[in-house]
Amino acid sequence: MTAEFLGEDAPGAPGLPTNWCGGAKQAVGTGLGTARVWFTIGQGILNEIYYPRADLPQVRDLGFIVADDEGFWQEVKRVEDCKVELAEPGIPAVRIVHRHARFTLTQRIVSEPERDAVLVEWQLDGPAPLRLYALLAPHLGGTGSGNQGEVAMYRGRRVLWAEQGPFGLAIAAVDRAQRPALGTASAGYSGTSDTWQDFAQHARMASRYRRAGPGNIALSAELPRQGVLALGLGSSRESAATLALSSLCQPFDQVWEEQIRQWRGWHAACRLPHGFPGLPIDLQAQLRTSAMVLRAHCDRTFRGAMVASLSVPWGGNAEERPGYHLVWPRDLAECAGALLALGAETEAREILRYLLATQRANGSWFQNQWLGGKPYWSGIQLDEVAFPVLLAGTLADRDALAGIEVGDMVRRALGFIAGNGPVSPQDRWEEDSGINTFTMAVCIAALVSGARFLPSAQEAFALELADYWNARLDDWTAVRDSALDRRFGLHGHYLRIMPPDALQDISVLARVAPIKNRSQDPGLAAEDQIGGDFLQLVRYGLRDPAAPLVRDSVRLLDALLRVELPQGAGWYRYSGDGYGEHADGAPYDGTGQGRVWPLLVGERGHYELARGADALPYLATMAALSDGAGMLPEQVWDAADLPARQLRRGGPTGSAMPLAWAHAEFVKLACSILERRPVDRPEPLWARYHKHPPTAGIWYWLPQAPVRTLPAQTRLAVCSVLPVSVAWELDQGGHGDTTARDTGLGLYVALLPAFPAASRRVSFRFDGEASSRTYEIEIQAA
Repeated sequence: MTAEFLGEDAPGAPGLPTNWCGGAKQAVGTGLGTARVWFTIGQGILNEIYYPRADLPQVRDLGFIVADDEGFWQEVKRVEDCKVELAEPGIPAVRIVHRHARFTLTQRIVSEPERDAVLVEWQLDGPAPLRLYALLAPHLGGTGSGNQGEVAMYRGRRVLWAEQGPFGLAIAAVDRAQRPALGTASAGYSGTSDTWQDFAQHARMASRYRRAGPGNIALSAELPRQGVLALGLGSSRESAATLALSSLCQPFDQVWEEQIRQWRGWHAACRLPHGFPGLPIDLQAQLRTSAMVLRAHCDRTFRGAMVASLSVPWGGNAEERPGYHLVWPRDLAECAGALLALGAETEAREILRYLLATQRANGSWFQNQWLGGKPYWSGIQLDEVAFPVLLAGTLADRDALAGIEVGDMVRRALGFIAGNGPVSPQDRWEEDSGINTFTMAVCIAALVSGARFLPSAQEAFALELADYWNARLDDWTAVRDSALDRRFGLHGHYLRIMPPDALQDISVLARVAPIKNRSQDPGLAAEDQIGGDFLQLVRYGLRDPAAPLVRDSVRLLDALLRVELPQGAGWYRYSGDGYGEHADGAPYDGTGQGRVWPLLVGERGHYELARGADALPYLATMAALSDGAGMLPEQVWDAADLPARQLRRGGPTGSAMPLAWAHAEFVKLACSILERRPVDRPEPLWARYHKHPPTAGIWYWLPQAPVRTLPAQTRLAVCSVLPVSVAWELDQGGHGDTTARDTGLGLYVALLPAFPAASRRVSFRFDGEASSRTYEIEIQAA
């Protein structure tokens, strides 16, 4: 042991319980070369750094302390005057300035395009006694547990390095002359023997240890007043150190300028260089930033995969590695649609290829999954089965499939939708089973848009089923003359979700439908729960914005779920939502209180555009709800400011920021405004239903959605997942057996003959089943 260290091994193992940084990021970034590193910024310092995939964080944070060793010390991330900005809109080269009464710390942060490393250039301005210290929290392998770290000499140069399993990281630093710059250093256990504890107790770096681990460790070192730091990541600590040191053998400005050059090139390959003269300058800047955020969430190993967010919502509250760095097929397809709107067809095709590779044998996709395809949550949401079909159709509409064969994917996906719909095990908010307007809009669109990829018989069935679902949609998803309607002087409204049991017994709507993410259920009946999901019907052209049911639903939406914020109007997801901080600002912990979602402002903007109104104010509101360097949050705080919780009205909550889906919605609304139509509206759907009343000549009976009343002069088709024969009988005489035909989409359909006009009831059962029950259907008079 040398005099430099108080001891070889730090005391206090294994350290405090581990966690991540908060979910609100001020910036995210990555390069466009071969490097496999993604970085995030929060509170003006580096937060989670991901390597070698966008779903695997390896670092919790890398921060700084400024001190004079005479009693003054300040953790930089606690300095309130902090400005985070990009080198230019849409370029993830980040400049951060912290201004304190006694000092100014300026950082420039950029990732290496061809090496797995992140560079930080710093400059400390202030009185001479002030010193700068770096503090690093390794979380290798996606956890703060079991890490081992050391202050070491590598090839004659000082480094801080850490290792766990197959992952290693290393930090090195140089001054402006590229001379080694790491000074006095220490390894310790977080919360017990780390350097932050030294400053908290002694206002200086008093205890220095060479090694720490295994456990929740922290590494620290004194730095000169200016220099460049490199954090390398590799398969071992040695390989990480080699990358870090290699990155420092060049002027920082070269890496900075190369990042700018490459990202300018990417923007130039999209529509962005041609400008958006129809948008104000500030919205053009946000558009470029949103485009960058989408591209920055793309993985490099699993091309076409995108995580939902490079963040861990409420990450400071617990250590849950998945956070939002998982793939949701819906979020992925929504982002693909935005990239297509920008002209980024290459990225959209890669997304389609990824979706083709991860489709399950039964035609569905898992609720979410790791980048490599391993499921995380295994729930089923029918909109997530439909969206990949819409992506294939949109690429086909642009003649941009480039040889990708999608017929088998479409057949299996539509078969799953036909066999399981219209009831979805989960809605898009991942909580309830039933029939939801958003889900139905996407599924009907997929049936119509995907039909062209099927053989003629299957195509005809898909279109007929779409017609039927569209004709029944209002019956399945709306109520009329409810107590809520009468309270607001309305005739009817769309529900948040129709419970499955209500298809058999309409009285179910009057019963309490529990809300699962509330600690105390508000006791709302199903017919009293609303949301804005029905706006998708107008966006896709399935319903006219002037339709009375739509107008009444909008009035109710604004009466119950609209919130006025400093930036403009916002909306909650649905009545009684509990996904958000508690009333006192405490983090969501399985229950809470739902907050305002900026992406819903974009959805409202698309509705306004579809009805011929000005959608630009909604785009402006979305931009105003961004934070940091143009990051759009999942949720914003809707109550009075809570400074102790760092919550301000209209500002980001502790949930995910940036949310890729929110940025996709901003991009699509901007492009929609310029094209004067919703850019993600499926054209085959518009051609089939625009200005055509929803009618269907055939009604399809399904076990999960049985027909109770049949309009006169309408054919009845009985569906089964098994090859069956259907024995039927009319109340006025007449009977027969009809053999079901194979649709080729996983369903067998028995199309019964046209019934005489005098018939008022038909009953049927499945032949060959000894215990087969008899089903009765009323036939309406002509």
